[in-house]
Amino acid sequence: MDAISAWRPQVLSILRIVSALLFLLHGTQKHIGIPPTERVIETFSLGWWAGAIEIITGVAMLIGFQTRAAAFLASGTMAFAYWLAHAPRDLFPTNNGGDAAILYCFIFLYFVVAGGGAWGVDAMRGSKNA
Repeated sequence: MDAISAWRPQVLSILRIVSALLFLLHGTQKHIGIPPTERVIETFSLGWWAGAIEIITGVAMLIGFQTRAAAFLASGTMAFAYWLAHAPRDLFPTNNGGDAAILYCFIFLYFVVAGGGAWGVDAMRGSKNA
């Protein structure tokens, strides 16, 4: 293994942590207004449920707990969000605001296959999710 490839598990964890933190912020913005936003989400609406999933799976992936399961749910949520909310607006993701949903969907799908990397609860427990 070359010197760069030896860092693969750690860089996978960094990608997981950064992606999960950004994803988590989407949920906290919907539920508690952090970061601040003008947008108001009605309680128990589809957006509210998406925010709940973003918070739960975001925290799980952030700490590397049950990473594959959390990533599977998050990936599916983003696929659903893209086709339901973004695709009907325009054919092109850059025009319909869905490029982030697509990226999240495929990054999280990668975590389903690759696991969470070297750093996280799964890795500390020796779990197959790592």
